[in-house]
Formats: sequence, structure tokens, C-alpha cells
Amino acid sequence: MSSLSWPLRDGRWRRVFPVSRQSSLYQPTVLNPFIYQVRLGVTDKLRIVLASITLLPLRVVCIFVLAIFAWPCSLFGRLCHYTYGNREPFPSWKRRVSQVMLKVLGRAFFFCVGFIQIKVKGKRAEATEAPILVVAPHSTFFDAVVNIVADIPSIVSRAENADVPLLGPFLHSVQPILVSRNDTDSRKHTIEEITKRATSKGKWPQLMIFPEGTCTNRACLITFKSGAFIPGVPVQPVLIRYPNRLDTVTWTWQGHAASVLTYLTLCQPYTNVEVEFLPVYVPNAEERSDPFLYANRVRSTMATELDVPMTDHTFEDCRLMISAGELTLPMEAGLVEFTKISRKLNLKWDNVRKQLDCFATIASKSKGGRIGIEEFAEHLKLPISPPLREVFALFDRNGDGTIDFREYVIGLVILCSPANTEETVRFAFQMFDIDEDGYITEDEFSSLLRSAFSLHDLDVSQLFKTIDVNGHGKISYETFREFALTHPEYAKLFTTYLDLQRYKAWQSITDDDVDLEKPQKVAPSICEDSCESSDKKED
Repeated sequence: MSSLSWPLRDGRWRRVFPVSRQSSLYQPTVLNPFIYQVRLGVTDKLRIVLASITLLPLRVVCIFVLAIFAWPCSLFGRLCHYTYGNREPFPSWKRRVSQVMLKVLGRAFFFCVGFIQIKVKGKRAEATEAPILVVAPHSTFFDAVVNIVADIPSIVSRAENADVPLLGPFLHSVQPILVSRNDTDSRKHTIEEITKRATSKGKWPQLMIFPEGTCTNRACLITFKSGAFIPGVPVQPVLIRYPNRLDTVTWTWQGHAASVLTYLTLCQPYTNVEVEFLPVYVPNAEERSDPFLYANRVRSTMATELDVPMTDHTFEDCRLMISAGELTLPMEAGLVEFTKISRKLNLKWDNVRKQLDCFATIASKSKGGRIGIEEFAEHLKLPISPPLREVFALFDRNGDGTIDFREYVIGLVILCSPANTEETVRFAFQMFDIDEDGYITEDEFSSLLRSAFSLHDLDVSQLFKTIDVNGHGKISYETFREFALTHPEYAKLFTTYLDLQRYKAWQSITDDDVDLEKPQKVAPSICEDSCESSDKKED
């Protein structure tokens, strides 16, 4: 960990280690909950080959015959949807017919797939007691098995699922709440519909929600979306487990395709699944007024029962993973625990996405999607020096000698932005403007940087041209300020350089036994303020 200069009460400066990082911004226990690969041994492969010519064809035929019987039944669901839609609940007899029909067909389907037995723990609460069921962890499309043991509740589903042949009519028969991730108003309409149904006092069927909103590898519980908790009504947590020696059901963003997992599952003699209904969670007044607190406490209860950690990943991390892959970075490079980063650093997804572009530009020449000290120096168009090492070490939160995207985002917001003040920019400009004519020439620019880095042959023409966007051969304050505000890492480098200069100056004064009762200032007080605020700012 790098050291910093720090002011003493008597005006002297000494080298100390920086304040400890807040644990709230440390890396999560599970770095990537969106990755899973099936590991097949030699014996597993032989069994799959054997099942492919014996068990698999039999199961495919059974599923095909079941689909033939299911097709006319789906017409009932389509008819009910055309008649009632989602405007009002189905009459009780039609709802019951739909539930029995779907329960029988659904159980037969999962039996054909290999879910011979569905183990159930606990008891499902009635809709009047708990209008909403929250199910986690969500790890596969086979999680639909919970519908069977939960007596076919309504669900919140992607709008695209309603267009799937055969599945769509059955989906409509449970009067789902359909969510479109491409519609900006979809979230608002979804919350309104959830609230309407949850507060209907049993008029609408029970609602089942997967609050994580995306599939994980079940190694942790990621952030729960607040939709299920906004109505402030009691919810019943439901746990789902797949205690199998060979896991062929987990479907994540980095892993096997759905078709591959379906094939592997059909080739297994059987697949175990456990569904556990926990006691109903009744929110207190504080939780009813704060959906995020309510969601987090329910998640904590479920994580304790599952004996897994909690992380602040969310679906937005998946979007960043996809963007990282498109930028030729490893997909996991985009993981930042978006919920935590956005809340603590007040960042929107678009801001983080723009920073990912910049990070990819810097890390493109490195392996593993991380920035080393050489790439960092090349990005700044400056040589490796003590001030640059200081700044790099501040970015490198875990001290592994590299900067990942998460550390890069945190560093820009916590370290660089506070240092990049109007006063710091103006003071830097004044230092470069040696003849005080209001412009910085390339000679003035080179002179100060060569002196600062003690390199008389330092070539800074490329950096000068980058700042001098107009190509005038000189930089005005407005041009300098615009560049500085869009490249905050330079401000932190500048204030760190002044820190080092002050420290060296006071060290030389101490060595010469000069009286320190009235200390001299190496840098004006304006820099002292800016440096202190940036270095001491807590995470």
C-alpha cells in the first residue's frame, strides 16, 4: 500500500499510510455469480453416451406425446385470456380448472424430463396470509417446477415468453404480469400491477416472483429487486435447491446454452429438486416504508437458511458483462456490483458504461482485462515515476499490482473527482504558465514536466497535442480546464506530486536542523486544501 504526506499540528509533513479502505467497497465474497461450467469426468461422458441411445429417445417421445395432449388444453387458456385479459381475475371455477390442468400437465412434463420426485418442505401460505411468494436462488429455467408445488400461482415473466408456441397460451392462463426490459415505462406498470394484486385481499391469485431478476450459479444471493416489496404486504420466502452430484441444470450468462443443459439433464437417470416454504415474513413499519430495507432483510433470512453469502450484483452487471465482451475484454471484467457502486457513488448505468469504454481502451493491450503500471503510464502519456506509482497504488485497492474495472470506477469517483476542483486546475495552469501570458506553450509544458520527473530527454509532445485540440501550438486556460475536467486522473497525479514535493522539502529542512516552529510552505495553501480533501476522503 502506498504512503501519503500528511500534515502535523506543528506544520510539518510526514509520510504515513493512507486510511483503511471501507469494507463496504471491498470485493465481494463471490466474484462472479454469473458463470458455471459442467465438469464431466470420463465416467460421466460414458453414461451420457449410453443414455443418448437408450433413455433420451424414450423421454423425447414422451414429451412429444404430452405436447400433443397439451395443445387442445392450451386453447382453454387462450380463450380465458381473450375474455378477461389482465383487467380482472378469472372466475373461481375457471381459475381452478386452469390450475388443475396446468398442475397435471406440468407434473407430467417434469417427470418426463427426469424430476421423478419433487421434495417439499414447509407449507405454502394462503393468498390472504401472504399475497406474494418470493423464490430464490433463481438459477435455471427448470425453476418453473416451483409452480407445480405452489398450486399454479400468477407469475412475473418476460414479455417475450408470451410469444413462445404452446408455452404462451399456458402462460396467459395464469394471468401473468409481463415485463419488457426494452420499455422504459414497463417497470412503472409492473409495480402498479403488483401492488394492485397484492392488496386485493385474495381476489387475485397468489403472485410468485423471482426477486433476483436473473439467473445465477446459486453460490450467493444477489440483490433483490424491490418490486415484490413495494406493496408492503407479507411475503413468503421460498427456497429452491438442486442437490445433485452432477449439476446439469444451472443456466448462467457465462456457461452452456439452454439446449446443451436440456440435453445433459435428459441424459441423467433422475434429477433431484427441493422446494422449501419458509415462514411468512411480516414487515414492520420501517420495512413497509423502505422497500429496499424490506428486500434486504428477506434476502438475509433466505441466505442464512441457504448458508450462502450475499452480494450486490444485479442484472445491470450482466449488461456490463455483455458490453465487456463486445469490447474484447473478458466478460467478468464488467462486474462491479452495480447496486453498491450506484448507491454509494451515485452513478447511473450509462456513466459506468462510458467508463467501461475508457477502461477497455487502456486495458486492450494487457492480458486478463486488467491495467498494469505500464498501461497506466502509457494511458497518461507519462513515464513511470514516484507520483504515478502513488496514484496507481491508490487505484489498486487489493494491492495485487493491477487495476480491474471495479477499482478503476471507484478510483475515478473517490480519488480523482474530489481532487479535480476548479482551484486545483487553476493552480496547475499557473504553474505551467511560466511567463504568465495566459497561455502554455509546448516549451513551458515540457520544461515543468522534465523538471518534475527529472528526465531531461522526456518527450511530452504527444500529451501536449492531446490537450491542444485546436492545434494552435499553445493552450489557453479554457482548453486546459476542459481537458482536466474530463481527465480527472491527472488532477490526482498533480496533487500527489505536490504532496511528494512538500514531503521532500520538509525532509531536507529537518536534515539541516532548521527551526520548524514557523514552517515554510512549499505549495500555496490552495493546494493543501485540495490535496487534503482528496486523500482523506473516506470511501
